[in-house]
Amino acid sequence: MKKVLDYIKSVRSEWFKIVWPSRDSVIRATIMILVFSGLAALFFFVVDSILNALMGWIF
Repeated sequence: MKKVLDYIKSVRSEWFKIVWPSRDSVIRATIMILVFSGLAALFFFVVDSILNALMGWIF
């Protein structure tokens, strides 16, 4: 039982060491993720369209 209590105490002490990001940094990171996801989607759309056109032209 002592091991369980020691574990809970150590988890609780580690919990208070967590540094949570600010609202501004979370918003900035979210915007960057959305922009880069959109750019990746656009890139793959263009590559897929080119490959599709090449396959249509070859076959």
